[in-house]
Amino acid sequence: MGGAVVHKDEKIGLKQLFDTESSTYTYLLWDQTTKDAILVDPVDILVDRDMKEVEDHGLKLVLGVNTHAHADHITGTGLLKQKIPGLKSVIAKASGAKADILVESGDKIVFGNRSLEVRSTPGHTTGCLSYVADDRSFVLTGDTLLIQGCGRTDFQGGSAETLYDSVHNELFTLPDDTIVYPAHDYKGRFSSSIRNEKENNPRLGAGKTKEEFAEIMKNLNLSYPKKIDVAVPANMRCGVPDVE
Repeated sequence: MGGAVVHKDEKIGLKQLFDTESSTYTYLLWDQTTKDAILVDPVDILVDRDMKEVEDHGLKLVLGVNTHAHADHITGTGLLKQKIPGLKSVIAKASGAKADILVESGDKIVFGNRSLEVRSTPGHTTGCLSYVADDRSFVLTGDTLLIQGCGRTDFQGGSAETLYDSVHNELFTLPDDTIVYPAHDYKGRFSSSIRNEKENNPRLGAGKTKEEFAEIMKNLNLSYPKKIDVAVPANMRCGVPDVE
């Protein structure tokens, strides 16, 4: 690989895509010079949509990446691997799930001359990751930090105390103007900022203590995710359905 210069004002290409059924955001990211691209949190039933976006932007998709093993949809990485020769899947080593590349905190996911820093942010699940842009302009927070909320902590090895520490130690320490791109939103919002979440998140911001947060999470009384019994086993196999 030869040398390269990334100009200071050049941003990572980003397209945010939405699944109306599971309210999941998928992110297509690319190096604007080399056109190498990655897809973060793809959904199996929308792989054709994602591949059209890749084609329309003239990109080469090299990695299918997950923030964690999802409970509300099946990941599209297995299908993408079947359709795109050479594409590799990525997930946290701590998730226990299968993938071509297993990553942990401090690793970098590289596409062209750009990269994402891997930060371990467990609490929603034991294998949750957040991905910080190389220029710290944005962070993909998965289900760890949502807009004015956070992921649930009552299954898949979840822990309210652990999630609180993840957010305060790994995310709220980023620059205030870092854009927050979550894996879900249920109210039509697209992004937030670290400053906004620190100041206004009703669960984790505004000076909430760990004890207050744990009490909030304990009393949510959330319903069981509709697809969990199908999605989690499939996602532990990189999105490959069970074949008997």
